[in-house]
Amino acid sequence: MTRSDGDSCRGYYKRKRVMFYAYVIKSIEHDFFYKGHCEDLEIRLQQHNAGVTQSIKPYIPFKLVYFESFLTRTEAVEREKYFKSAAGRRYLKSRILAR
Repeated sequence: MTRSDGDSCRGYYKRKRVMFYAYVIKSIEHDFFYKGHCEDLEIRLQQHNAGVTQSIKPYIPFKLVYFESFLTRTEAVEREKYFKSAAGRRYLKSRILAR
């Protein structure tokens, strides 16, 4: 396809690439980690710190300590599940403590 001025349309219309994230947040005041997935890390951290997630409300405030990005929600969900496994917890421990 070509624009009226003769240039190719490839790259002309840029699509916003949606990214998905698997993340780990840590309570600032407690020894508590939470693993999840989302599309927007900033907004999700704000939601956690506002107490939107009832099950972790007693542990607020949180800080983001680790995340990975993915092209699909399915990949992010699978990685979150891995983080929650024994092997995933060992992996995260080596990554988070290495900082």
